[in-house]
Amino acid sequence: MENQNLVEIKGLTKSYGAKVVLEDISLTLPAGKIIGLMGPNGSGKTSLMKILTGMINDYSGDVRIDGQPVGAHTKAIVAYLPDKSFLPPWMSCQQAIGYFGDFYANFEKEKAFRMLEAFQLDPKQKVKTMSKGMQEKLLLLLVMCRSAQFYVLDEPLGGVDPSARQFIMDTILNNRPQGSTILLSTHMIYDMERVFDVALMIGRKQVLLNDAVANLEAQGKTLDGLFKEVFPYVY
Repeated sequence: MENQNLVEIKGLTKSYGAKVVLEDISLTLPAGKIIGLMGPNGSGKTSLMKILTGMINDYSGDVRIDGQPVGAHTKAIVAYLPDKSFLPPWMSCQQAIGYFGDFYANFEKEKAFRMLEAFQLDPKQKVKTMSKGMQEKLLLLLVMCRSAQFYVLDEPLGGVDPSARQFIMDTILNNRPQGSTILLSTHMIYDMERVFDVALMIGRKQVLLNDAVANLEAQGKTLDGLFKEVFPYVY
């Protein structure tokens, strides 16, 4: 349905001991859009992503995806790329594909092996012998070969060179199912501005911006410029 919200959050608060990272935040995220999640380190971006993917559940407030509270239904339609590798070092590429194929009903094995070849990754190579860039390609392949409704990608462009960055973004954009939603966190705002439909900035425990990029552009604003206004202490 056009303009339907995929994510609805009301009164979300998340603390780690005495440290509050998200305080009584409410927001909606539209379906079918690419949403840029921005904020300085420690602003709660990863915590928000882990809440949406069901990896963190000790919070207060109401979080719904596709109209359902986080649980079995949402985990089946959400694909998550964390900011750190989750694969054991002994696992090979083909074992990782087999593992994902057994674990997720919506995983496309044939597509994964085609992408493995396109990525020039050896099916028998083990994670422990891969470079950081190779590992990131494998993780991205595994996540994007799930036919998911919602992709949550935590810093997929972190620590890679510009050519690899373009390759990763093309992979994400060309392999997302039609109508799917992407929430992507990044510090590379200038490079990513053209890709995002919606800008979501969080910091100081709050949502500081949640708006369509087209609305911001109509006001003569850029995401990079806005980020520097909202978070001048980062620069």
